[in-house]
Amino acid sequence: MPFVEWTERLSVGVTSIDDQHKKLVSLINQLHDGMLSGKGREILSSVLKGLIDYTTTHFKYEEDIFVRTGYPDAAAHKAAHADLVRQVKEIERKLDQAGPATLTIKTMNFLKDWLTSHIQGEDKRYSPHFAAKGVR
Repeated sequence: MPFVEWTERLSVGVTSIDDQHKKLVSLINQLHDGMLSGKGREILSSVLKGLIDYTTTHFKYEEDIFVRTGYPDAAAHKAAHADLVRQVKEIERKLDQAGPATLTIKTMNFLKDWLTSHIQGEDKRYSPHFAAKGVR
């Protein structure tokens, strides 16, 4: 059973964004699986870097749509994105310094909770705006 399971409750009604969210869920699941199986530093570091890189790409994609459509809550949403990037980079720094043992279930729960609450909260708030602007 995956650590984070994609369900329709996580859908924001925009196929391209839902697909990106599914990829983020998959990366968190890979990171979790690697942690549980005691994978080496290189593997965990690689998956975490992939998660950071893909998250940055995803956030830029959303933020470009905010600009294109004049999303009124863009500034607050971008601030939430920046905060997560900062926190995940701190996790990466700790992993680089102390090794894979620093990647704990507490960290995994943080990533899971942040992703699901962000999608179900902030991201769902832009759904009506995007729909009204024809973003599918």
